[in-house]
Amino acid sequence: MKLVILDRDGVINHDSDQYIKSPEEWKPIPGSLAAIAKLNQAGYRVVVATNQSGVGRGLFEMDTLNAIHEKMNKALALAGGRFDAIFFCPHTTADNCECRKPKAGMYREIAARFNVELNSVPAVGDSLRDLQAAVEVGAQPMLVLTGKGTKTVDDPAMPANTLVFPDLAAAAAHILG
Repeated sequence: MKLVILDRDGVINHDSDQYIKSPEEWKPIPGSLAAIAKLNQAGYRVVVATNQSGVGRGLFEMDTLNAIHEKMNKALALAGGRFDAIFFCPHTTADNCECRKPKAGMYREIAARFNVELNSVPAVGDSLRDLQAAVEVGAQPMLVLTGKGTKTVDDPAMPANTLVFPDLAAAAAHILG
């Protein structure tokens, strides 16, 4: 099975230091939805793995998160693509859960749900924690310079085998060869 794991905020859509708290605040990064559609058309299953601590912080409710994801799914469908699943961690750092990146609980859940090994599976993110979670399960860390990516690229803790791309469209083009 061909699989790609994507972070959400800063990779698919514009990020905000104040969190994406409503469907109105969710705005796709130009080219990201078309890139996902191209991956789908090439036979890739595309899965989202996203920290959403705004839920745990009480900034928005689960029904709001579901509405944001519904908007994202509809926008992607209009571009000719689909997500095979959306995994999210609603916890805060203080919860010390296994699903919040940089821990790899969400990635292990993806592996179990899809019955695949994640060795060399492309995992695209914009923050160090995305890359660290990918490395922990043997996935191929890919950094995009959108979102927090321009800060992350200079982090000395960035995994050595990380591939760096200007945005998701460029990362998808690389994946598709």
